Amino acid sequence: MLVRPGAEEEVDPGPDGGLLPQAYNEYSRNSDKKRMIFMLQAEMLQDPYTHDELKLEGTGAVNPESGRKYPLKQGFLAFLGEADAEGSNKKYLELYNRIARFYRLSNKAYFALKFGGERSYREQFLSSLELHGGDRVLETSVGSGDNFPYLGVQAELYGLDISSGMLKQAVRNLRRWKLQGHLFQGQAEKLPFKDNVFDCVYHVGGINYFSDPGAAVLEMIRVAKPGTRLMIADETEKLVKGTYGKVPVVKGYFQQGEELPGVLGLIPQDMLEIDYKEVCKGLMYCITFRKP
Repeated sequence: MLVRPGAEEEVDPGPDGGLLPQAYNEYSRNSDKKRMIFMLQAEMLQDPYTHDELKLEGTGAVNPESGRKYPLKQGFLAFLGEADAEGSNKKYLELYNRIARFYRLSNKAYFALKFGGERSYREQFLSSLELHGGDRVLETSVGSGDNFPYLGVQAELYGLDISSGMLKQAVRNLRRWKLQGHLFQGQAEKLPFKDNVFDCVYHVGGINYFSDPGAAVLEMIRVAKPGTRLMIADETEKLVKGTYGKVPVVKGYFQQGEELPGVLGLIPQDMLEIDYKEVCKGLMYCITFRKP
């Protein structure tokens, strides 16, 4: 779904990715580039469960082969029924739905105290990305979209998250920041995109607690174009034990003795330029690698 700056209502795509009549007059005032960004969605999407091509309708996306429909909700396309989530994904979906409304404000206060501000925190890992104007960029576990304003380039922004609560905040934030973005609800282990369609793919926070982190890594690689540098950043044990384990609202979700996955070991050996470093005072790790 395209979130448009200053819009109060979402504009629905028409059949085959076109625009419904009631949206045409409004969109005709926008540039051809903006309309093209919107239209590209239908060409990029695939059913995350069957890999069939999808078509866009006024109410969402549909798989013409199976008839399965994926609804357009409050600013995002939903490829997951939350009741269908399982394992760790279900556990942390519930957590982030619970804390979504105060997630951004609490983070901003923490970053100000710990790092001198949000920009100085985020640039420590976002600076590892290779970005150019007009790139098609995907963030998995996009949350409330907080990394998007710090990318530093005009790009086609795509974000996926498992939590509807976080995505609703992302819709509001993108409008407030006057940024355009396509938002999707789904699991990072089953991305609703075709192969080799993104110029930049990255993840910040959450992969440690996915039901299947290895599958999520492989999906990031699959949707990235050859030659793309990918980035994965997440919490180290120092942050989980020293901070999350002491916050009353969330500490029950981060059990003592629960080991974090070795995400570096999940990167396929045929990837190029694999690099690992700790950033943000040792509270985050940042892994970069290039798809051959």
